[in-house]
Amino acid sequence: MPKINYNSLFAFLVVAQEKNFAQASAKLGVSPQALSQTIKVLEQQLGLQLLNRTTRTVSLTQAGNVLFGELQNGFEHIQDGIGKLAHLKDTPSGKVRINASLQAIDKIFLPKLKQIRHQYPQIEFELINDNRFVDIVAEGFDAGVRLGSDVGDEMIAVKISQEMQMALVASPDYVDKHGFVQHLDELRQHWCIGYQMKNGKVYAWQFDNNGVPFYHTPDARLQVCDSYAETSAAKEGLGLAYVPLDLAADDLTNGRLIRMLITQSQTLPALYLYYPHRNISPALRAVVEVLKV
Repeated sequence: MPKINYNSLFAFLVVAQEKNFAQASAKLGVSPQALSQTIKVLEQQLGLQLLNRTTRTVSLTQAGNVLFGELQNGFEHIQDGIGKLAHLKDTPSGKVRINASLQAIDKIFLPKLKQIRHQYPQIEFELINDNRFVDIVAEGFDAGVRLGSDVGDEMIAVKISQEMQMALVASPDYVDKHGFVQHLDELRQHWCIGYQMKNGKVYAWQFDNNGVPFYHTPDARLQVCDSYAETSAAKEGLGLAYVPLDLAADDLTNGRLIRMLITQSQTLPALYLYYPHRNISPALRAVVEVLKV
């Protein structure tokens, strides 16, 4: 059977409802002649007569009655679906799926989630912890989080944090045994905990040496792929860690960690939420409004 044009099916549905070509054509905005031709083509494609026509009346054949019943149910479902879309347009609801690091989830999203859920109880969240850069479109995410606003031309970036201060930390026990780092060139003498990136390379620590960038790539015997794990390893006395200050702040206050090279430590760009286009769902737009700074 040839592929049927849905416009032809809808035209038949209106004729069957009106039982009058003139009224049906007025409702569809086409001429009676054009509508009659559309029905003839449909009947030819189906190989069945759908309508009995006289000069004054239109009635359904047995095949026409069967098709009419099916089309009524089908188009009602379509209208229901369109109604649901209208609800989504007017009310922030549905699922928002975001790819982010554990740090962003813990320090940014979770503290604001209570506010979002109070304002928009119909929004659902999937916060997927991932430290790698992903193609959020290809992997089905509504948005992602990364350092800095340098994203593709087709992406929009919204600032959701302040700039990120880094901190060189170690446990008091480690400092007692191996000494307090006072100069950048002393880093090579210490055990360091490395942050392993997705490509397998160890992240190079960057410091400010009187206005000149100073890089130190740890010869790390311990490598992890998460800043929380770095911080935990440092607390266990396993070496120096170079982590975002907000991850170590409580431990620094409580004396579980000691901070070194404060004035030389790097400041990283802010975190940005990025997403593919401006025509985003009301749910994601509501989340953006709460998160942005």
